[in-house]
Amino acid sequence: MGGNDGTLEALRELRRHLDHDLFPLAVGDAEADRRALRELTGQLDDYLIPRLSAIDAPLLAVVGGSTGAGKSTLVNSLVDADVTEPGVLRPTTLAPTLVTSPADRDWFVSPHVLPGLPRVTGGGQGEPGTLRVVVAEALPPGLALLDAPDIDSVVAANRELAAQLLAAADLWLFTTTASRYADEVPWGFLRAARERSTALAVILSRVPPEALGLVAGDLNRLLEVNGLGGTRLFEVPELQLPRENARLPRAAVQPVADWLTGIAADAQARADVVRQTLSGALDSLATRVPALADAVDRQRAGAGELRAAVDAAYAAGLATFDEGMLDGSLLRGEVLARWQDFIGTGDLMRSLESRVGRLRDRLVSLFTGRPAPESELRVALEHGVEALVRAAADGAAERALESWSSLPAGRALLERTGAVAAGRLGRASAGLRQAAEEAVRGWQGYVLDLVREEGAERRTTARVASFGVNGIGLLLMIAVFASTGGLTGIEVGIAGGTSVLSQKLLEAVFGDQAVRTLTTKAREDLRLRVEEILGDEAARFTGLLDAVEPPEGAARALRAAVSAVRDGGGIRGGIPAGAVPEGGSAPAVEAAPDGRDAIPAEGVPAEGVPGREAGDR
Repeated sequence: MGGNDGTLEALRELRRHLDHDLFPLAVGDAEADRRALRELTGQLDDYLIPRLSAIDAPLLAVVGGSTGAGKSTLVNSLVDADVTEPGVLRPTTLAPTLVTSPADRDWFVSPHVLPGLPRVTGGGQGEPGTLRVVVAEALPPGLALLDAPDIDSVVAANRELAAQLLAAADLWLFTTTASRYADEVPWGFLRAARERSTALAVILSRVPPEALGLVAGDLNRLLEVNGLGGTRLFEVPELQLPRENARLPRAAVQPVADWLTGIAADAQARADVVRQTLSGALDSLATRVPALADAVDRQRAGAGELRAAVDAAYAAGLATFDEGMLDGSLLRGEVLARWQDFIGTGDLMRSLESRVGRLRDRLVSLFTGRPAPESELRVALEHGVEALVRAAADGAAERALESWSSLPAGRALLERTGAVAAGRLGRASAGLRQAAEEAVRGWQGYVLDLVREEGAERRTTARVASFGVNGIGLLLMIAVFASTGGLTGIEVGIAGGTSVLSQKLLEAVFGDQAVRTLTTKAREDLRLRVEEILGDEAARFTGLLDAVEPPEGAARALRAAVSAVRDGGGIRGGIPAGAVPEGGSAPAVEAAPDGRDAIPAEGVPAEGVPGREAGDR
């Protein structure tokens, strides 16, 4: 590898950052982003890393093109053996066939190139998803031919495989016909070859004798218009063959065979092909990887929008709880009834403002004369607070589900989750009831601890002992829900009296400032417990995002990795000096459109590399 070590390690680091599912959400054109990711990952695995690891390895020329372009027939004719099976049925090529010389067989049988395709050797066509490797004695060492599936196959897997194979090639032998050379699908691939400066030759087959030269001239014009001027072009005439799978006469493919033999025989010619294609593929990373990084940023922004929707929904749920805690609505119904049982008669309530001291004495008598129904009040408070928590959680879940359903990314994520699971997300979880019970009981314990702590002071010890910690604790719990904003009519008077009563009794025991402090602490503690519960409920939504969202910093890592590839120095100086045999001469090259070296120039004689003659075009 020599000077390529830095670039190779940078490519491997880049590849590691592509292992994640970077585009799980329906954000922007996510399908195109996923396709671009597959293409880049495939080219790194199938070409860039293997080729840079063994830069002087045999060339791989992929024969690709449209349906019925005669790719298999061409390969058989070039190697003078029936190594593939052309036919009239489509798709013909079920598994790609790689044809190698005996000298290069071991290289291509091992997973140096296209490591994701299992090798199959011997007879038969091979199964889809495999790479069939056959040996042809007539093929010179240093070059292998790969018969790819149709780029416009009706089978999507074949189209994807064809694109993968072309991205793994050192050299494209792009085959089209006189009747289909202007189709858009082939030109999409040819433009990709131009953008990546891939070494390329076009083979125009099935040209009627009377159209020889005319069709090639028009195709050359189109190549020029599409930025591919100077691309080597071969014509193969339309011929009547004795049978469907017969080979073409040697004379029809001799110009192509001579050109390939010349490249295979000259180490510098092979090096030029590698340099052109490898440099183009490396240079393409400068635009492809940042584009992927931008798409990753869009994914994370989409995930952020979904998280914000959940946060807003559960913040509204907490606001609902806050309102229910302060508007006095908790003090209606069962809590009011149990409160009246706890403090005695209504007449006693009406005398509170002027006779707080007498009330204290009555309560002491009440507590010591018979068991107070404090446990019933505590249970009623528990149930009231639990119901308030459930209502807040249900409302938040419904709002979060509605928000996600209105966003393409959220809708797709819910669909992936499944209708049943998504439906459950629209209401509080099954575990909420137990969580709320535990939170309320924990809060009640905290309130009692506050009372004990405050009652430990000498000035209040006797007064707290008079009422009992549990009794004072219940008064403080009632004081937490001191407002009456949510009540009407007679309930206002009752609840208001309840609030005033608890407030006055607490002030008589602790003093007004201490009561305000205790009430604030108790209210904040309950709110924090409910906030934690709602956070756990929200995690049902955000957990779905956590499972799929691209890692934080993924886009930044991609940009840094491609910068490291650029800083690695490319392949400058990477082609071994020994690539040109001692005493051999390197062929002149024509410049590629971006100024990099191209494959041997037309008409320039070099040892082992034939110049292009007029009949080649």
